[in-house]
Amino acid sequence: MTTPLSHIRNFSIVAHIDHGKSTLSDRLIQYTGGLTAREMKEQVLDSMEIERERGITIKAQTVRLNYKADDGQDYVLNLMDTPGHVDFAYEVSRSLAACEGSILVVDASQGVEAQTLANVYQALENNHEIVPVLNKIDLPAAEPDRVRQQIEDVIGIDASDAVECSAKSGIGIHEVLEAIVTRLPAPKGDPAAPLKALLVDAWYDAYLGVVVLVRVFDGQLKAGAQIRMMQTGATYKVDKIGVFQPKAVDVAALGPGEIGFITAQIKEVADAAVGETLTEERRQTTQALTGFKPVQPVVFCGLFPVDAADFEDLRAAVGRLRLNDASFTYEMETSAALGFGFRCGFLGLLHLEIVQERLTREFNLDLIATAPSVIYRITLTDGSLIELHNPADLPDVVRIASIAEPWIRATIFTPDEYLGAVIKLCQDRRGEQKELSYVGSRAMVIYDLPLNEVVFDFYDRLKSISKGYASFDYQIQEYRTGDLVKMSILVNAEPVDALSMLVHRNRAEMRGRGMVEKMKELIPPHLFVIPIQAAIGGKIIARETVRALRKDVTAKCYGGDASRKRKLLDKQKEGKKKMRQFGKVEIPQEAFIAALKMDAD
Repeated sequence: MTTPLSHIRNFSIVAHIDHGKSTLSDRLIQYTGGLTAREMKEQVLDSMEIERERGITIKAQTVRLNYKADDGQDYVLNLMDTPGHVDFAYEVSRSLAACEGSILVVDASQGVEAQTLANVYQALENNHEIVPVLNKIDLPAAEPDRVRQQIEDVIGIDASDAVECSAKSGIGIHEVLEAIVTRLPAPKGDPAAPLKALLVDAWYDAYLGVVVLVRVFDGQLKAGAQIRMMQTGATYKVDKIGVFQPKAVDVAALGPGEIGFITAQIKEVADAAVGETLTEERRQTTQALTGFKPVQPVVFCGLFPVDAADFEDLRAAVGRLRLNDASFTYEMETSAALGFGFRCGFLGLLHLEIVQERLTREFNLDLIATAPSVIYRITLTDGSLIELHNPADLPDVVRIASIAEPWIRATIFTPDEYLGAVIKLCQDRRGEQKELSYVGSRAMVIYDLPLNEVVFDFYDRLKSISKGYASFDYQIQEYRTGDLVKMSILVNAEPVDALSMLVHRNRAEMRGRGMVEKMKELIPPHLFVIPIQAAIGGKIIARETVRALRKDVTAKCYGGDASRKRKLLDKQKEGKKKMRQFGKVEIPQEAFIAALKMDAD
C-alpha cells in the first residue's frame, strides 16, 4: 500500500560543517523509532569509517521515517543527510533535487557561516521551502536571538519562527518533526501517468551489485518491470525494490513522491549515470527530468606506488574506488622519477586527501602523491586550444601563445580581529577584493582568487591565522590569461618531473627558493655534493647545496710525508667527482610530501 501524497515529506538537512546535521539526523531516527536504542550509535548515517573518525559527512545518505503527528495522521518522512564541506557540494545538489524542502541547521553559538550561505542558495535555486532550525541552544555561548537576526540579515529568509533545539541532548526534536509536517510542502505527482523517476545516486554493493537510489515523480515503480534509462537508452529488469529505514527493507512498489532503492542487474556504476531519468520500457514518459551538471574535477595530482611492484594493486584499488565515487577520475601516467602511476582528478583538496587516505587504509597501499595542480587552458601559436592537467607535459614555450588559469569567487566569514590577516593572505595569493561587509561582529569578505594559489594550502593557512574561526566557500568563476611559467626542480642537474609546477612569474622566485630550501633539509647527505636548483627554462632562480658526507681517508697515516695525505685526499676527490657524475640521488618520500606543504612557512 503506497502512502497518499499529502502524507509524504521529502526534505534534506543543509548546514555548514560541524553545525550538527548528522547528530540531528540521529535524533530524528531515534525519535521516530527507526532504530532501537541498542542499534543506535553516533553519526548513524555516516557509514564510512573515515567519516566517523573525522566527524564529517562525505556521502549524502537517505532514510525513511514513519511519524505519527499531533493531528493523529501517519506521515512518511524521507530525510537526506548532506555533506557540509565545499568539496562535496555536488552531493548536496543531488539530494536537493530529490526533495521539496530543506531544514536549515544553524549553530546558535556560531551563527551563519560561508557554507551555510552556499547550501541555502542551492536549496533556494531548487525552489525549496526552508525551515530554519537553531541547534545547540543548550550551549552557554548560544545566542538564539542574535542568530535569528543574522539569518534574516544575511540570507534574507524569515527566521522569527525558527525552531530551537539541541540535537545532542534531544531538546526540541518533537517541534522539528512537527515543523517538517506542517511547514514543508507535500510532493506532487500522478500515480496513473507513465513512470518518471530520477536517479539520485548509485553505488556498488558486494552482494547486490549496483544499487540505485531513485526518487519517483510520476507513475509506479514495481518489481519485475522493464525500465529504460532515457539518456543512454539501456533497458533493465527491476529485481528488487526497497527503502532505507535506515536498514534496507523490501517493498513491492514505489509511488510518486517516494524515495527508495532498486537493483536491476546493472553491471557497472558508470552505467547508472547520476541525474538519469528512468521510465517504463512499454509506457515511456515524453519528457526527461532535468538532470545534474556532470561533475567536473578541479584539482589533479599523480598517485604512484612507493614500491613499483604494487602498481597492479593500485590499478585495482582506484578501479574499486571509482565504483562508489563517480566524481573521482583517473588515467594512467608514467614519470621518470616515480615510475608507473595514475593521474587522478578530484573536486578539491579534502576530496584528494580522503581518496588518498582510503587507498592507504582500505587497500594497504603506500603512495606518493605529486604536487596538486589545476586544469590550465593553453592557446598555442597555431590557434588550437589544449587543456593541461600535468605541468610536466607543458608544450615548448615557443609554441605557446597564452596560458589561462581558473579563478574562483571565494566567500570568507571571519571575526573582526582576524580580518587584517585574512585580507593579507588573499592579497599575497594574487586575490582581488570584491566586497567587504559586516554581519554583526563578523566580517564577510568576497575575493576573486586564482585556483592554483588556493589548492596548495590556502584552507590550512586561513584556519591557522584565524585560530579556526574563519569559514570559507568558493565557486569556480572563469578562466583568465596570466603570466604563468613552468618552474622545474633539478636535483644533481636532473629534473624531478614530479615536482615541476606552473607558477605566476612574480611569485616564481619566492616559490623556487622555498622549495629548494625545503628539499635541502629533506634530502639526506650522500658521499658527493648535491646541488638542488629551481629553474625557469634555462635560467636558475634559486640554488642550495647538500654537503657531502666526509670519510676521513687519512686516518691511517701516522706522521710521515704530507704528500701521502695529499695523494689520498686527491684520490678521494676524483672518486667523488666520478660518483657525482653517475651517482643516483635517493629522494625520500617525505621530501615529496613536505615539498607540497612548502607554502606553510
